[in-house]
Amino acid sequence: MKNAARKAKQFTVTALTSAALTLIIVSGTSARAGEAEAKGLLKAMSDYLAGQKAISFAYDTNFEVVTKDHQKLLLASSGKVEIGRPDKFRATRSGGFANVEMTFDGKTLTLLGKDDNLYTQVEVPGTIDHLIDELRNKYQRPVPGADLLLTNVYEELMRDVIDVKDLGSGVIGGTECDHLAFRTKEVDWQIWIAQGEQPYPCRYVITSTQVDQGPQYSVQISDWKTGTDVVAEDFGFKNSTDAKQVDDPKKLVNIDELPDHFAVGGTK
Repeated sequence: MKNAARKAKQFTVTALTSAALTLIIVSGTSARAGEAEAKGLLKAMSDYLAGQKAISFAYDTNFEVVTKDHQKLLLASSGKVEIGRPDKFRATRSGGFANVEMTFDGKTLTLLGKDDNLYTQVEVPGTIDHLIDELRNKYQRPVPGADLLLTNVYEELMRDVIDVKDLGSGVIGGTECDHLAFRTKEVDWQIWIAQGEQPYPCRYVITSTQVDQGPQYSVQISDWKTGTDVVAEDFGFKNSTDAKQVDDPKKLVNIDELPDHFAVGGTK
């Protein structure tokens, strides 16, 4: 996984951004199929997530990019997220080009590039919601599936939605889910929500209609735990590997889902 061992040719790609993500359109469904039911299921998931003070889960992401020659490439990574509301957060992500840990103790955000053994720290006092906004808007470091970690998931996801569909049931990782599809003028998205007393998101898939060839981004969640099942941990950064500190986050290379040797091109 070492960066030195992953020398790759330079690609120019059209990549998904947090502002231009959508989902696959499923044909053959009526225009407003199950709209009220779908909204109710999404709201129930949002309320459930907001009510959990301690959450942990594992995740797998697939990040699809398109080269200037219209070849689709899929970048895969896995990790774990731990949350202690309102202001404690830890996330890891391991992929073919990066091995990263992000830690937040309510005051200080630490980004650790494990392969290069470098870290940087930024003062971002506040809640997890504030941290996610700062990472996405100020530092351009979006957290995988960040919309699902906010306390107002329903309001965030339903912003500008113009079409809603309830597509019935699906099974993700052996868990039966409600499958919902939504559309805005610029993006479409789908979500699979676990049925039962813990309506957590099992899969969140996004396809960009504003990007050439419609590349996709998906997050699949597993090993969902809440409450007393979550092991309480100290969310402060422990420099157990004697990592070297750098003052500029830009000096940490290959810590995003899109590797640094991929140059972002234009949209449609």
